[in-house]
Amino acid sequence: MTHTTRTPARTRTILGSLAVAAVLTLSACGGGGSGSDAGAKKDASASAGASDGSSAAPEPDLGGIPDVVAEVNGEDVTKDEFVPIYEASFEQAAAQSQMTGQAPDEDALKKQTVDDLVDTELLSQEAESRGIEVSDQDVDAELDTLAKQNGMGSGEELLKAVSAQGVTEDQARAQVETQVMVEQLVADEDGPFDPTTQDLRAIYAQAKQQQAQAGEQAQKIPPFDQVRDQLEQQARSQQIGKVAGRLVQQLRKDADITVNL
Repeated sequence: MTHTTRTPARTRTILGSLAVAAVLTLSACGGGGSGSDAGAKKDASASAGASDGSSAAPEPDLGGIPDVVAEVNGEDVTKDEFVPIYEASFEQAAAQSQMTGQAPDEDALKKQTVDDLVDTELLSQEAESRGIEVSDQDVDAELDTLAKQNGMGSGEELLKAVSAQGVTEDQARAQVETQVMVEQLVADEDGPFDPTTQDLRAIYAQAKQQQAQAGEQAQKIPPFDQVRDQLEQQARSQQIGKVAGRLVQQLRKDADITVNL
C-alpha cells in the first residue's frame, strides 16, 4: 500500500493539549470542560515548586517514537504531529503528579495521543469526503469569536496571548481550523444544536458540585445569568464531542488503521 504524508499541522480534536484550548473551557465557572484551565493552574504550581527548590519536573521519553506513528486509510500520522501533543499531555500529567505523588503513565499517554490523532484524521477524511472545507475566513471568524468570549479585542490579540504560552500562530490556527472542521462535520451529521435552559442549568449544577468538592481552594462560581454565554459554549462543546465520538466509532469500523508505537 502506498502511503501519503500531509503537511504537519493537524492537531487533535480533543482541545486539551494546546494552550488555545483554554479559551474553549468553562473557565469562568471554575469547572467542567477539557481541564486545560486546571492544567494551567497545575503548571503554575509546578513552576512555583521549582522556584522554591523542589525537584524539577520529569521529562517525557521521546526515544523509540517512529517517524510514522500511525497509518489511517493510507495517510501517515507523523512523529512531528505526535511529539508536541504528547509533550503537552505529559506536562499536564507531570504537574498533577507533583501533587498526587503518582508518576505519569507514559504508555497510556502515548496511546491516548495516537488514538486522538487517528480520530482526528478519520474525521478530517470524512469531512473531505463530504466536501466540507474550512477557509482562512472561517478560521479568522472563529478566532475573533474566541477572543471576544475571553475579553480580548481581536483574534490577533488572542494569537499573541497563546504565543506567550509557547504556541506558535501556525499551531493555534491549525488547532482552530481542526475545531471548525469538526463543528461543520457535526452540523452536517446531526443538524443544528441549540441548548435549552435545562441543559445549561445541568452544566451549572455540575460546576457548583465540583466547587463544593474542591472546598475553599475552588474559584467562586458567578451567578447563572452572568455565565450563561459560557455555559452555552460548554453545552455546544459537549454536544460536538458526543456526536464526533459517535461518528468516530462508526468510521473506525471500516477504517484501515495501523499504529506503529
